[in-house]
Amino acid sequence: MDFLGLTKCAQGNKTDVVLCSYDDHFLVIATQIGAMGTILHARKEEGVSIEPTFNVSAVFGKRDEPMLLACARQLIQHISISGSSRSLVISLGLKDHSAETLKGVVSAVIENRLW
Repeated sequence: MDFLGLTKCAQGNKTDVVLCSYDDHFLVIATQIGAMGTILHARKEEGVSIEPTFNVSAVFGKRDEPMLLACARQLIQHISISGSSRSLVISLGLKDHSAETLKGVVSAVIENRLW
């Protein structure tokens, strides 16, 4: 298992980010509240379609936050484009669910990616 922890500032809020690489999935935890927050699972769907499709679902927490789903979708697409077929489990415990905050989280994860 590879592991990386870092702290970034997103929209004025201290954001702790933890990245873990396991044999079959990646785990990303981003928190501004010191707790896990909403947990999402994202994976690439295997099929006969030329264009890849992705499945993102809320496992625990807020299910009515489209920006959280979009964040997970962006990351699983990046993982897939990089050539990995592993799924993603992401926990977002954020004070602010704005597009700017989530862009900051996505950027921090991609800049420090383990895939």
